[in-house]
Amino acid sequence: MLDTHQLRVFLAAAETLNFSQAAKRLHMSQPSVTQHIHNLETHFGMQLFVRAGRKISLTEAGVTLLPMARDLVLSAIRADEMMDTLKQEIHGQLWIACTTTPGKYILPTIMADFLKRYPKVEAFISVSNRNDAMRLLNEGKAQIMVSSVFDYHPDIEFHKFISESLVLIVPKNHPWTRRESIKLDELRKANMILREKSAGSYMVLRDGLAQKGFDISDLHKILTLGNSEAIAFAVQEGIGVGFVSMLVAQRIVKEQVAIVKIDDLELSQDIYIGQHRRLPSTSAQVAFWKMAIEPQSEALLKILSYLS
Repeated sequence: MLDTHQLRVFLAAAETLNFSQAAKRLHMSQPSVTQHIHNLETHFGMQLFVRAGRKISLTEAGVTLLPMARDLVLSAIRADEMMDTLKQEIHGQLWIACTTTPGKYILPTIMADFLKRYPKVEAFISVSNRNDAMRLLNEGKAQIMVSSVFDYHPDIEFHKFISESLVLIVPKNHPWTRRESIKLDELRKANMILREKSAGSYMVLRDGLAQKGFDISDLHKILTLGNSEAIAFAVQEGIGVGFVSMLVAQRIVKEQVAIVKIDDLELSQDIYIGQHRRLPSTSAQVAFWKMAIEPQSEALLKILSYLS
């Protein structure tokens, strides 16, 4: 009878084409990986790998086995998760890959509520750029992705999680704080602190300005920073003015900066939550997804209170 653990070892070796790397991925010793592969080859009565020194490659039999092994392992995982669900016990690990703003200002609130409900879950949050977060999700290393921007992928299910305003903040002593609002053209005169071009908030600002016939390159940019928190602190220090999410403005520098309204310009960015359609869902993943998209969840209502 086939051993699903041996099939997992085979998959790791087939995907890395390196027994040492497969051992590291599986937290096993290399001799143990080699022995499992040998036992599997004995079971089938044929070689699955061609060994040439430290290099290995799949034989025709190995190539044939690969998709079937994936299906069998996924079926075994689904069976385990279904049995866990039937026991009504949510446990295991949950890995979420996310971009900067959700990772720092949204997920901690959601995660606090989630871990209170499911204390047996061990959670990991990886904050990175959008491309790395998508890669982790596609590779099955992360079960959930949260991002302010997403690229369409047929295997990824995205759900609009929340919308947040993008606001202009200025130092407390700035002349604009004495007015109810400013004209859009006045932005041309300001020393502007911006995010990098690949950031979701930069794209929202660029597109919002373009809709008003304003090219973002017309702004007098004096500084580019890698996250909204850094922009907020730079504004607080009087370096210039900048656009940040309302969450950053309200939770990080609320008393140190001022929000300035701009006539006929309202900016908002959507935050999305995503999961892979074809990879098996863990019980912790199912529970988190359900809680995150509940419109009246306690954690979501708490976040919305910061945005009002």
